[in-house]
Amino acid sequence: MSVWALGLNHTTAPLDLRGRFAFALDQIAPTLHSLRSSFGSSSHPQVEAAIISTCNRTEIYCASEHIALDHTFGWLAQSGGVAPALLRSHAYTLHDDEAARHAFRVASGLDSMVLGEAQILGQMKDAVRVAETAGALGSTLNQLFQRSFAVAKEVRTATEIGAHSISMAAAAVRLAGQLFEDLRTTRVLFVGAGEMIDLAATHFAAKEPKAIAIANRTLERGEKLASRFGGEAMRLADLPARLAEFDIVISCTASTLPIIGLGAVERALKARKHRPMFMVDLAVPRDIEPEVKALEDIYLYTVDDLAQVVQQGQANRQAAVAQAEVIIDAGVQSFMHWLGQRGTVPLIQQLNAQADEWRATEMARARKLLAKGESVEAVLEAMSRGLTQKMMHGAMAELHAGDAASREQTAQTLSRLFLRKER
Repeated sequence: MSVWALGLNHTTAPLDLRGRFAFALDQIAPTLHSLRSSFGSSSHPQVEAAIISTCNRTEIYCASEHIALDHTFGWLAQSGGVAPALLRSHAYTLHDDEAARHAFRVASGLDSMVLGEAQILGQMKDAVRVAETAGALGSTLNQLFQRSFAVAKEVRTATEIGAHSISMAAAAVRLAGQLFEDLRTTRVLFVGAGEMIDLAATHFAAKEPKAIAIANRTLERGEKLASRFGGEAMRLADLPARLAEFDIVISCTASTLPIIGLGAVERALKARKHRPMFMVDLAVPRDIEPEVKALEDIYLYTVDDLAQVVQQGQANRQAAVAQAEVIIDAGVQSFMHWLGQRGTVPLIQQLNAQADEWRATEMARARKLLAKGESVEAVLEAMSRGLTQKMMHGAMAELHAGDAASREQTAQTLSRLFLRKER
């Protein structure tokens, strides 16, 4: 069995290209079905698959008897509507131990924009849960991910990899504080109501802004989040008309198209008499049209723009990284040992089937002898002798076949298998 992975992330691909391969959680199941169907049952039967898609990465993990990286690459390029050559120039491919090591590092937060951040582990668990529910996860990938979760837990328990890590939300607060002298005088609008917005709202609420509002497509969900922070909820459709009211706008939705356009921001600026606006687009694909960044009095940051802020302080955690890599190395070796053993499963199954057949034959023979009135002692003796002869027949035949060198090799193997002394 082989494992392979391919993907693109914040270090290899620009934001807009990553956006073409972003899958919302509810899109992953049908996407997995499309991927697995593309292999064809004859050339690649029973391909296991899982897709991890976040604002910083999209990765596909597969397992089958034979690696099919080229096919997976072609499918991903087609799904994103880009030329394979363009995708290859921004993607990475991994297989077997390299794929396992990468999965373990991702789960442990070592491959994240924010070193040691814990959010990716929850996102991986969600992706695995979806793959399992969709019937795309077999024993091999299940082992890979369960071991990655175990390694991540050990890394976070045994090292300080997550200590003092700066989240995207915290970085946004820091940047906003550089623009506005006192965040308590600002009005903050959050667009969306997902996990990232929840985290951002928590950070900003700690600064006690003048007002907080949540704009969401589903008003009920927006109201639920807004109530936690003493804010108000509004419908997404009302956003353009009310945009001018807010000094800070943080957006992260699952929309496939921008929901805050250049025209809406221009009108908001005019209504604000060009008082500055701080905007953060945490979505992939973008929620805010990129042209907005060129407007005067607009300070727009994307997830990639926050990279420099969140990288601060990483040097202090390099010792923890080294400790984490040792834990990951041990995890990779353990997984590869398990994967190697999987190759002997068919042989073990055949041996068990053969032994069961011999046992059934001798049991049937023993029952006949008992029915004829033979003594139990004689029947047991005949059954044990019959089983012994069947077990030893193949070994004896091999021992007497071939040339001297092959007989010597067979003799050593048989000695190791049959003449082991109990300890």
